[in-house]
Amino acid sequence: QVQLVESGGGLVQAGGSLRLSCAASGGTVSSLGMAWFRQAPGKERDFVAAINRSGSSTNYADSVKGRFIISRDGAKNTVYLQMSSLRPEDTGVYYCAVRNPYYIGTSYRAQAYSYWGQGTQVTVSS
Repeated sequence: QVQLVESGGGLVQAGGSLRLSCAASGGTVSSLGMAWFRQAPGKERDFVAAINRSGSSTNYADSVKGRFIISRDGAKNTVYLQMSSLRPEDTGVYYCAVRNPYYIGTSYRAQAYSYWGQGTQVTVSS
């Protein structure tokens, strides 16, 4: 059973930066794609970014392109989300997730992922 633990969230002013980390334990995730989602209060969980198993391919939501970078360290079993030029609308709980290898479909959907972390709060003040 894979367990994911996110860290690095916090309160930051608009225009600032944060780096989120997601450490996996209980199993290796190096052969699986991973992603970050976020959920604002009263809203659905939305796709933010995804990375393939080798780290050679990434995808981003339009709202974060050019500001966020997803990366991974296979040796550390960890995926990162570097967030820059943060905006108040980036506020929410950020979750990392591990791709279900048997799911056939877009990586933008939550259904594509089988393991989730507990989330880390990111608050961007204006």
